[in-house]
Amino acid sequence: VQLVESGGGLVQPGGSLRLSCAASGFTSSSYAMRWYRQVPGKEREWVAGISSPGGTTNYADSVKGRFTISRDNFKNTVTLQMNSLKPEDTATYYCRAVRGQENYWGQGTQVTVSS
Repeated sequence: VQLVESGGGLVQPGGSLRLSCAASGFTSSSYAMRWYRQVPGKEREWVAGISSPGGTTNYADSVKGRFTISRDNFKNTVTLQMNSLKPEDTATYYCRAVRGQENYWGQGTQVTVSS
């Protein structure tokens, strides 16, 4: 079972990035999928979630209107489109799959928003 995030990098304020989370070893369509982020020295915070198989999305207030979560159940992937990025969005972003007592985490991808 594995979740692998990709798409992070350095972007200027106001720019966009698209993060992807690829699942393998399990069928992610039967799991709720979530994105979190963490800054060193702070707790990991929830960013966005999408239900299984994908009818409902929700977002933290800090990213609402700027970030969009989506999933492709055929490709076993989840995407986080991030627009209008701000320096305070700088963090390591993690993907998580949840189903009942089961939960899996990816290793994270770094996003840095700086001029």
